[in-house]
Amino acid sequence: MRTALSELATQFAATADRITPDQLDRRTPCPDYSVGDLLAHLGGILPDSERAARKEPRPAEPVPPPTDPAAVARAAERTAAAWLAPDALSGTTEFGPGTLPAEVAAAITLQELALHGWDLAQAVGLDHPVGESTAKTVLGVVEQLAGQARANGSYGPPVDVPADADPFDRALGASGRTPARRS
Repeated sequence: MRTALSELATQFAATADRITPDQLDRRTPCPDYSVGDLLAHLGGILPDSERAARKEPRPAEPVPPPTDPAAVARAAERTAAAWLAPDALSGTTEFGPGTLPAEVAAAITLQELALHGWDLAQAVGLDHPVGESTAKTVLGVVEQLAGQARANGSYGPPVDVPADADPFDRALGASGRTPARRS
């Protein structure tokens, strides 16, 4: 999990750092999100995940999320670094709507970086390479979260992908994305 989070955060940051202001209105494979919308979405999730990894309390006052591509890239790097701490994956933590096992919070973060990193890369025409071990981890997490993610509208209906396809392509399909768009 930690190695995959680190790789995905690095890849996500590399993509976000290359996004230019004229690309913010481009549509992504997520039908409800432009590039700018997706950066704002992640700009809210990543700092919350970093805080959750450190088991810190939520701030009393909401902090405006970063939306600038470079700021969201740095948030991804800080978040992955926080999950690398020895006790980050143990116990429970406050994340999203409530208290969860820390491993589940990390898994949600992993799939956010993996899937939305790919979404952003597709929208701006960049490659999104994912190593084999990380791709297998992503597939396991996406399959684990798919039922709940479909129920809350985060994933679309699954897309058929050959059983022998790359694990990342299978994860994309399981999340409702069409892997053929992958660079």
